[in-house]
Amino acid sequence: MNSKNLVFKFYKIALIFCVLVSYISCKKEYKLSLDDRPLFKVKKTDRAIVADGKMDETDWTKSEVRTFDYTYKAEKPDDTQKTTFRMLWDDENLYLFFECEDKYITARETKRDGMPFYDDCAEIFLTPAPNSSNAHICFEVNVLKAVNDIVYVNDFTQGLGLPVKGYNPNDVKIGVQINGTLNDNSDIDKGWTMEFAIPKEAFLGADRHYPIKAGTQWAFLALRQGRNEIEGERRVTSTIFPVDNFIEKDVHQPNMFGLMEFVK
Repeated sequence: MNSKNLVFKFYKIALIFCVLVSYISCKKEYKLSLDDRPLFKVKKTDRAIVADGKMDETDWTKSEVRTFDYTYKAEKPDDTQKTTFRMLWDDENLYLFFECEDKYITARETKRDGMPFYDDCAEIFLTPAPNSSNAHICFEVNVLKAVNDIVYVNDFTQGLGLPVKGYNPNDVKIGVQINGTLNDNSDIDKGWTMEFAIPKEAFLGADRHYPIKAGTQWAFLALRQGRNEIEGERRVTSTIFPVDNFIEKDVHQPNMFGLMEFVK
């Protein structure tokens, strides 16, 4: 692809996002009081973080740690498995670390913008503003590093949501480590880790009013999809914050997002 096409593609995506932001501003009913939502403190790091799935940088041990204590569609004893989540930031990137216990590590999707959420998968939903809105940025990545990166619009028409798949930033770095055997249920696995480095440029200017700096707050939800069977599409969802009426509404509920605050 030549440089002219790359520029055209960038502005096309930017235009899509601007239209969505304009649409968001009309949806007042989704905004909740900031005092009603849980807060996650994201500490700043002054050291280089390599997104390789290994938590070997010392600043990770100083970050806030949360577990995903809300589980949905668990039907079997092995369905509820521990997930530990951390975040850091610097002047260029937002960093995420998922540490997931998993007895049966399973994944099939290999294509971009496919359906990695039917596999063992880590997800982050972000609104680059403190007030929850009607659209959010999503990164959904399975243990094969197949990425579904979208802008999701809630209640686009007739109560239905719309995933906009034209959002494909190419500078997000993802590292995965698997402690077990993938797609082999003849043994018991230990688990997997996933590490993200999301640069500021990936937000296409949507963070202009609330940039990544100390004191800024964003709305967010971190979650995990867990899949144990090789066949079928049954999965178990766990989240860092609770979501309302999961069976009917799914997880794309920006009115239920918590807050993250960038701190030094």
